[in-house]
Amino acid sequence: MWTLVDYINTTWLWWTVTVAYVAIILGVIAIVISENRNPVKSLAWITVLMVLPAVGLILYIFFGRNIQNKRIISRRNRRKLRKLEERAGLPASKVKRSPLSVRHIKLAESLQGSPYYEGNSVELYRDGQAKFDALLRDIRNARHYINIEYYIISDDHIGRQVADALIERAQNGVKVRIIYDSVGSFKTSRRFFKKLKKAGIEAFPFFEVVFPPFGTRVNWRNHRKITVIDGEIGYIGGMNIADRYIDGGKAFAMWRDLHLRVIGPGVAALQQSFATDWNFMGQPLIEDNIETEKLTLPGTTGVQLLTGGPVNQWMNLTLLFQQIISTAHKLVWLQTPYFLPTEGLLHALQTASLAKVDVRIMLPRRSDSDMLRWASFSYIQECLRAGIKVYLYDKGMLHSKAIMVDDEFATVGSTNFDFRSFEHNFEANLLIYSKEFNATLRKHFLEDQRDCVRVNPATWRKRPYLEKALESVMRLFAPIL
Repeated sequence: MWTLVDYINTTWLWWTVTVAYVAIILGVIAIVISENRNPVKSLAWITVLMVLPAVGLILYIFFGRNIQNKRIISRRNRRKLRKLEERAGLPASKVKRSPLSVRHIKLAESLQGSPYYEGNSVELYRDGQAKFDALLRDIRNARHYINIEYYIISDDHIGRQVADALIERAQNGVKVRIIYDSVGSFKTSRRFFKKLKKAGIEAFPFFEVVFPPFGTRVNWRNHRKITVIDGEIGYIGGMNIADRYIDGGKAFAMWRDLHLRVIGPGVAALQQSFATDWNFMGQPLIEDNIETEKLTLPGTTGVQLLTGGPVNQWMNLTLLFQQIISTAHKLVWLQTPYFLPTEGLLHALQTASLAKVDVRIMLPRRSDSDMLRWASFSYIQECLRAGIKVYLYDKGMLHSKAIMVDDEFATVGSTNFDFRSFEHNFEANLLIYSKEFNATLRKHFLEDQRDCVRVNPATWRKRPYLEKALESVMRLFAPIL
């Protein structure tokens, strides 16, 4: 039988817990307001926290925190790396390109201090087999060091081939370092990475997620795909190390993606990016020699590397994409697996199309994520209204991430055209200044276009109401998808 003392103690406990809980929710709301984010996003978080406090608090802990301006490398170490990188690079003031290209070069330089590199050879791969054949050949010929960074490294046929090649080189005195994403490579067995480490390879997960203490890291993923071999050869693009990039996997007949092989001074930028991420994980600063400065320039292509991530002061890739789209005179052709643009980027595309620029967007009809497909499709009507040509790829999974603008500029990398890539992921894109490369990429775009169906505005408006409703609901989750 309850006594008055029991009642008072229970009531006191209930009120203490309630007051503490409310204080936590109000404190989180105060943090959201103080961060001065996009008002729409801030209001969305505040609404969730007020309407569904418990759920909202959990979601905010995992997906809502802001680590902008967090220093991932000391100023001293960054200066050391930039000195190594800048030996082969040029400041924007000395670049001899078209005025529009120089403007893009200046923006990338201002955003990140990215030097411009002239005289590179850039080879484009559109299918996984050709890319992995080249990568394995270059790994087997490595003499000094191999630095590899991938979002996904799978324990499958191609993953084991790459692992065996790396182990062979490590056992012959080549320094091998690997960065893999903790979430992206979650399905890869620990045994796979232990085998690499046993062979003397240094392999570490980026922002390792270990529950519960580091569960808050789950939202910030390293989506970059970079390889540097002896400071002479570099790879960057959208392909991970997995069989599906060769055979399409279980769900698709084929998997279309893009990857680049770079020879020349621009490899120094890839090395600097890898070294920064390596140091961020608490590893010693890499100061390997950058051999590209000793090479005879192998080509005529100009390149810059622009990386983006949640720690940057600016949304680097978003701002660059907005500028290249807004200043286009002839065409903007875009390939992306997911299309969830910021309001500014959507308006830039619409404005370019309304100004009679040839704007084309290519998306997969079927995606590896139904949620992302539905959310992406919710933006198509707004594009069609502005005269943008939208193509749905039918041959398989379109995973290519590329933008072509006018005659000279193109970019290929790991960045999807969506909120996650722009705000939450660590991404890397190569900016390519070359009429020849641009023409090659456009030729491949047109080849892929033959395997697409162009969206008809009248037909699109008549699709089932349930589809429209589902797309609209999924669009609400766009900022965290």
